[in-house]
Amino acid sequence: MPDSLSKVEKEKQDLCFLPELYKLLENRRDEGQVEQSYTAKLMQEGLDSILKKIGEETTELVLAAKNSDHREQVHEISDLCYHLLVLMVYHGIPLDDIQSELKRRLGTSGIEEKKSRNLS
Repeated sequence: MPDSLSKVEKEKQDLCFLPELYKLLENRRDEGQVEQSYTAKLMQEGLDSILKKIGEETTELVLAAKNSDHREQVHEISDLCYHLLVLMVYHGIPLDDIQSELKRRLGTSGIEEKKSRNLS
């Protein structure tokens, strides 16, 4: 990576792996090799199993944050992001939908954005 890239540009490039990960999760879902793939097993078990894992990872993240354990927070955030991606693939929610929603909110006060949801 050239040194001329800004920190933001480098981070943007680093996040470009998300479509690749999303596609991998789709492949795991479609191949269904539950003996070899945790993702395939989780997808086969269904929505309740996926949601249970999201709940567990969220709780583990809360505990890591309360303990101010940076390393554990990174680990748990990664686990939570993975399980959220599994949920997205399970429900067919493309990454573009999330990106569009976050872009829509960019520069908008969270308070104002939340108020606008209550009106619709």
